[in-house]
Amino acid sequence: MSQKDLLHRYLFEDHQVRGEIVQLEQSFMDILENLNYPRPVQRLLGELQIATSLLTATLKFKGSITVQLQGDGPVTLAVINGNEELELRGVARWNGPVPETNNVKELIGKGVMVITIAPDKGERYQGIVDLSGETLQACLEQYFEQSEQLTTRLWFRTGKVGYKKQAAGMMLQKLPASDDKKSSHEDFEHLTALTDTIKDDELFNLDAEDVLVRLYHQEKVRLFEPQTVSFKCGCSHERSAAALLNVAKEELLDIIAEKGQIEMHCDYCGSLYAFNAGDVEDIHTPQIGNPVH
Repeated sequence: MSQKDLLHRYLFEDHQVRGEIVQLEQSFMDILENLNYPRPVQRLLGELQIATSLLTATLKFKGSITVQLQGDGPVTLAVINGNEELELRGVARWNGPVPETNNVKELIGKGVMVITIAPDKGERYQGIVDLSGETLQACLEQYFEQSEQLTTRLWFRTGKVGYKKQAAGMMLQKLPASDDKKSSHEDFEHLTALTDTIKDDELFNLDAEDVLVRLYHQEKVRLFEPQTVSFKCGCSHERSAAALLNVAKEELLDIIAEKGQIEMHCDYCGSLYAFNAGDVEDIHTPQIGNPVH
């Protein structure tokens, strides 16, 4: 059995092409744990988690990346957010019955994919792509071609091994530095054809190194140290309390008088934070620092 929740980068020694492979299990199940998602929504969140993992691995700075789908279809929102440590969280919202399909346009309807990159230091970048492809892979390949001018191919898989849900994916990307464009294109198409032969059970059950040997046994591949992918939510009692500072104390106390307490629920991890009248008084009482002697 392969080690899961890892992302590997690799490089072809004789070609101007790089790749990534990610295999997810616990981090995928953690994202699905808190809401009873329909199966098509589970698959969509798995594909988004694969996509965000692969994209996050390209970041050369500390910060976050968000891949979001929004539209007027049965699934109105699906989003995964991650940081440079590959700590991910995600959520989806849907209305009524969700069709049993992998077609992203049938799930999202008329909508867009929004990719937001937010460095801790520096300017925020946002790319918006129409959902013109039938799959999330096709939409992302279009994003790379249009926004990054990088020829990219993606493979996404979701499924189950035993009772455990799995999500796994691969990416090939042509490096920009290449003097011989014809040769570079042929090399990329050759490696793409090899990667197309990957089977679900191989991607779910083999270690990344074995997958690469299986696909590229005649190529020289340099495999780098893996990076762990994990589920992590940034919510906390303190952050919830800080949000209540934006609401007038009297309004909060009126809610408590009516409902007994204020409850704040995190959609990402399912945590519930409750505040009573005493908590509200503490939150809205100015903090006095220590006297200066």
